[in-house]
Amino acid sequence: MEPTLTCRCILLLSCMQLLSAHNDFFTSIGQMTDLLYTEKDLVTSLKDYIRAEESKLERVKWWADKLDSLSAVATQDPEGFLGHPVNAFKLMKRLNTEWADLESLVLSDTTDGFISNLTIQRQHFPTEEDQTGAAKALLRLQDTYKLDANTISTGNLPGVKHKSQMTVEDCYELGKIAYSDVDYYHTELWMAQALKQLDEGEESTIDKVTVLDYLSYAIYQQGEMERALEYTKRLLELDPEHQRAKGNVKYFEFQLEKQRKAEEEESKKQPERPKRETPEKRKKKTKKSFSLVPEKKKYEMLCRGEGIKLTPARQSRLFCRYYDNNRNPMYVLAPVKLQDEWDRPHIVRYLDIISDVEIEKIKQLAKPRLRRATISNPITGVLETASYRISKRRATVHDPQTGKLTTAQYRVSKSAWLTAYEDPMIEKINQRIEDLTGLEMDTAEELQVANYGVGGQYEPHFDFGRKDEPDAFKELGTGNRIATWLFYMSDVTAGGATVFPDVGAAVWPQKGSAVFWYNLFASGEGDYSTRHAACPVLVGNKWVSNKWIHERGQEWRRPCGLNETE
Repeated sequence: MEPTLTCRCILLLSCMQLLSAHNDFFTSIGQMTDLLYTEKDLVTSLKDYIRAEESKLERVKWWADKLDSLSAVATQDPEGFLGHPVNAFKLMKRLNTEWADLESLVLSDTTDGFISNLTIQRQHFPTEEDQTGAAKALLRLQDTYKLDANTISTGNLPGVKHKSQMTVEDCYELGKIAYSDVDYYHTELWMAQALKQLDEGEESTIDKVTVLDYLSYAIYQQGEMERALEYTKRLLELDPEHQRAKGNVKYFEFQLEKQRKAEEEESKKQPERPKRETPEKRKKKTKKSFSLVPEKKKYEMLCRGEGIKLTPARQSRLFCRYYDNNRNPMYVLAPVKLQDEWDRPHIVRYLDIISDVEIEKIKQLAKPRLRRATISNPITGVLETASYRISKRRATVHDPQTGKLTTAQYRVSKSAWLTAYEDPMIEKINQRIEDLTGLEMDTAEELQVANYGVGGQYEPHFDFGRKDEPDAFKELGTGNRIATWLFYMSDVTAGGATVFPDVGAAVWPQKGSAVFWYNLFASGEGDYSTRHAACPVLVGNKWVSNKWIHERGQEWRRPCGLNETE
């Protein structure tokens, strides 16, 4: 047993060398797969420990049974039993030697191998940040795709192969994480789901009193005092001595009475209230054009496939065709398949433009180097880890637990950069992009490979530097980003679209294809309609790689236009 555990320990050490360079596991599904194998090794080690314990207990049990039957016979006639010299000798031997051996057996520690493995691996386990990040990803998916808590808890997501249900503890944990972020909306949703599952009879270490305490407080913070009072009274039915609940009932009842009197006074001053709007009028009043909807709402609508559709006239101008880029020698005999995805800005998709072999090679090269994705700082032009801090006003009445502010994620993914000299295949891919776009690759950025994590997303952004960002890409010395080329290296079961909120366009991942668009007009002015975002991945694993092409070197390949928006 010991050699087996030792070998396993050495094997895990080598595996951990790969994991040790990684953190923020939740930002990359690709790297999270390593954790599954780590956990599998841990389970194997745990089973080895169980077998060792069972073997030890079997030996102890054998000793106990043997001595039990022996002592039962001996104590019936002690003197007669010990009158036999062999029995006397064996008694001395048992008490002097064999019981000492049994003591050593009982005291022997079979946990060494398992604990050693666990200790080695624990230092590379996901952190509290990973757990919180994954929880917030679920909340983000819930909002973006309008999923109710029960749908997520029962695992009924579109296209799932491995259905997984959430326990009361899971729902409660999500509610607590939302609560610590002063997010009472999601606190209510998930504490209500935990309560629902408790009411349905699910066994849990979390009791209804604790859940109701959080739930009533979250509802109160959202201004629904009557419902908060209702849940607080239910809490007191379960725990009549709950001091905070007693105080809150008195407070809620006082405030509701005060509110009722204020409404009565107001009604006396204004006896005639305006007529309520009919549903038809309300519908007309709230119906806004897509252009007036806030960007975040447009972004989420497009992610759900609810964006505006092209008019028939515009749709008729979109085509699919075979393309050789003005008879480029590489594609005269074997033109590529090209289709228009959108007209303004002009977005095109190249189909079957990267093979499965190339995709796997790129992923193989990139995976060991994946690091938290970066964005360009608009002031300094330096690449920085993508995140921003949110703040919300704290509540002022009785709080079941002290909350704290945490960071929200602007971009949830990991990326790696691959240079042409690292592998001939990367050079070949770069040349392919140059042949098809006609643009110089020598001044382009290296191929960036990205793998999105749990609820992986990239919120609305521009790829090019705006006029108020004079130092954007200054350190590169190659000018602004003139165009973007984006490979889709995986299909995504649900979610993960690339959307353009300003124009209502949505492009869905299709493995082996690539989309291309210009970020700048021929005049060099930025095309603000290219503002885009990567929708959260609802189900599946999203791999992409992109090439940002810069202005320098394109002077003769894409001559400057005479008009600003030409």
